[in-house]
Amino acid sequence: MSLERRDQLIHEICALRDVPGADEVLARGVLDIDSFDVAIDHFEEDGDAVYVTFQYGVVTAGRTLRVFRLLLEANLAVYAQDQAQLGLEVDTGAIVLIARVALNEEVDGKWLLAMIEHYVEHGRYWRDNIFKARDDMFENLARGDYVWLRA
Repeated sequence: MSLERRDQLIHEICALRDVPGADEVLARGVLDIDSFDVAIDHFEEDGDAVYVTFQYGVVTAGRTLRVFRLLLEANLAVYAQDQAQLGLEVDTGAIVLIARVALNEEVDGKWLLAMIEHYVEHGRYWRDNIFKARDDMFENLARGDYVWLRA
């Protein structure tokens, strides 16, 4: 697989979402999907895959350590089987999700867009229910008063 295949996928996604200027998206390296920044990268070291990185937002000061614990738990309970991983960007404090997508005949722009929209929903959940949660709600999460559900 090649960088050209990645570029083709980005062009297809832009066409499906009616995003003008696919070449500008390629130059910028980031696609806006429902207010989430999404980057689709190709690395020569792993030529048979693309890596999709989602910027989920910044954690409020004072919550970083507890949110990081929740990220680790989610990695074990939810994301491990998806070749996806949540993490914390050290420089910015932003939460990111990185998903490895093996490129095969099944993967086209429509398939990749569906996967992106799926993980954008995850990002919306993290943002609305954890990052922006009221202090009392967040304290319940931090104490472990929750159950992971896989849908």
